[in-house]
Amino acid sequence: MRLLQITLFAILGFTTISCQSKTKSEQKHEITAGLTPNELQQYETAYFASGCFWCVEAIFESVKGVKEVVSGYSGGKEKNPTYEDVGYGRTTHAEAVEVYYDPKVISFETLVKVFFGSHDPTTLNRQGPDKGPPYRSIAFYKSDSEKKIITDYISKLEKEKVYSSPIVTEVKPFTVFYDAEDYHQDYEKNNPNNSYILNVSVPRLKRFQAKFPELLKDQSH
Repeated sequence: MRLLQITLFAILGFTTISCQSKTKSEQKHEITAGLTPNELQQYETAYFASGCFWCVEAIFESVKGVKEVVSGYSGGKEKNPTYEDVGYGRTTHAEAVEVYYDPKVISFETLVKVFFGSHDPTTLNRQGPDKGPPYRSIAFYKSDSEKKIITDYISKLEKEKVYSSPIVTEVKPFTVFYDAEDYHQDYEKNNPNNSYILNVSVPRLKRFQAKFPELLKDQSH
């Protein structure tokens, strides 16, 4: 759905988005311009999918203890997917994010709390205006302990009847993550006047910030 909107904007001249051809290593270098690959290696990683990765990236980047967030694709079996392939349903991947975090500041359990607290995990293959399997809810785990944290949190939400409908989030072992094209990285920050950002992404971020002010980074610095 969002891909069709972007295509229409491009045709009408409302946006100048262009996909540049870059290797994965070049993309990673540009994406993590603030931190070198060696610096990033000292942090842990977590992977989530909960709709538009522009929105999800901005949400996790606002959380203290999170050092870097990369938009990309995961959850499917096809190699080297592109935005067009994923958006048009030609793969089994979902839009996802790779979260680099400092476990001394924030735990995986808190990241799971951020994940569930920043989207609706009861809507199957949909998040907000974005419809289809690429926008499904997935919590990835890299170990049995992470899987238990996720499933225990889901049980907690169900026991407390936080949602009126069943949680449909997939709990999947992490296998591979592919960086999205460079222009998707920090998209909300770099495209503040984009209509999708103004009408969907920013309101979603503000709802999360209002709900969990204690988890936010200090913006005074």
